[in-house]
Amino acid sequence: MSRKVTRREFVNTALTGAALTGAAIAEAGINSRQSLGQPRPARGRAVRPNILFILADDLGYGDLSCYGRPDYQTPHLDRLARQGVRFVNAYSASPVCTPTRCSFITGRYPARTRVGLEEPLTERGELGEKTKTLGLPPEHPTIASLLKQSGYHTGLIGKWHLGYLPNFGPVQSGFDEFFGIMSGAGDFFTHKDMRGDADLFEGKIPVERIGYITDLLTQSAVQYISTRHEGAGSTSPFYLSLHYTAPHWPWEGPRDERVSRALRGGYDGFTAGGSLKTYAAMMKSLDDGIAEVLRALDRAGMTRNTLVIFTSDNGGERFSYNWPFRGQKFSLWEGGIRVPAIVRWPGVVPVGRVTQQAAITMDWTSTMLAAGNAKPDSAYPLDGNDLLPVIRGTQPNHERTFFWRTSEQDAVLNGHWKYLKDGKDEYLFDLSVDEREQANYRELNPTMFTQLRDEFKKWNSTVLPRPPVRQR
Repeated sequence: MSRKVTRREFVNTALTGAALTGAAIAEAGINSRQSLGQPRPARGRAVRPNILFILADDLGYGDLSCYGRPDYQTPHLDRLARQGVRFVNAYSASPVCTPTRCSFITGRYPARTRVGLEEPLTERGELGEKTKTLGLPPEHPTIASLLKQSGYHTGLIGKWHLGYLPNFGPVQSGFDEFFGIMSGAGDFFTHKDMRGDADLFEGKIPVERIGYITDLLTQSAVQYISTRHEGAGSTSPFYLSLHYTAPHWPWEGPRDERVSRALRGGYDGFTAGGSLKTYAAMMKSLDDGIAEVLRALDRAGMTRNTLVIFTSDNGGERFSYNWPFRGQKFSLWEGGIRVPAIVRWPGVVPVGRVTQQAAITMDWTSTMLAAGNAKPDSAYPLDGNDLLPVIRGTQPNHERTFFWRTSEQDAVLNGHWKYLKDGKDEYLFDLSVDEREQANYRELNPTMFTQLRDEFKKWNSTVLPRPPVRQR
């Protein structure tokens, strides 16, 4: 994003640079030329990399220690950041789960599909007959179906949340394999949704497993990588989406089976309780799990030819550290949509770099398709950009215009200017000097205010209309 660097961003950049000591460089397995941000020529590299996309659930912008979390450490994700590029201006396509996941899977704004309007999609038991019609249409091109056409083996491990069986699901939308939950939230031990219905599937088949769900997803991802390395199809590249359910509520750490047994159902029951200590335990489990998956790539000799992207589906919730931003999940204030993002691809992506480039969920779709030599469907134009040229340093950072719309808010980001409509109130913020969104520039810069509001109206006319407000 072409704007002034804030003091926080300057400090973050300096801290990252300081972290790149000789030990860190050796740990990353890179040479001194790469440590200066210059990727090594990709001699002998396969044309198409393996692709690992890791999505955390309700992870706030500052919930990793490399983004400023003060009360616990995430050493393995910090290490991943040292080995690649860390974004400080990355956004989710929505401040809530289903729309962002729809945006990533399709590469388009959430409001271009009916299921993308759900904030979020509710449990199967509450939808009734709508379970037959409300979901991501199988005929819609997806990141999985497009990469599959390009010769990739595709897998989704973790959370789907884009429609229920038998009409909707990962297998119907281009994934060769699926293991995980279909709904938006499940108990970490019983694997039941908020209504008490069993919600753990392998492909289209309900299954029972014993264990903490973060660990089960990690084990499944490790097995997937091992199978792709050793199996008959090991000559073709893979695309694995690993969508963890942590640190989303219910607030249950790996040792909280007692909490699980006492958990009440429904939204109020699942969101009750919790603590900073529990949240830290959930994050440690997530961080350790990702380390196990990355070690599986090491053991398989796949690390150098695997593009890894890590991010979150929206801003954080009750125990997240969203500082310095205002707001949280469900909100279009910065705290609800600014998210961490890390990209690693040894020998292609520079090491230890912090970028100011603005990015949004759909960009990861476009970037992965470009890396995989997959051709988008012209009937469903993508809304994201391939960011690899910027990440690699062959193109400069450039300003972007992003749009958001929820049932109660509208927002536009153009460079460092942000328009926000919250109910009847309208704001214009200059994020280059006011990242906490405290000063309304509406009267000070009426030209920019009108420009962004008009841009939103124009964009809004190109997507599906806003549905009636549904109470959570």
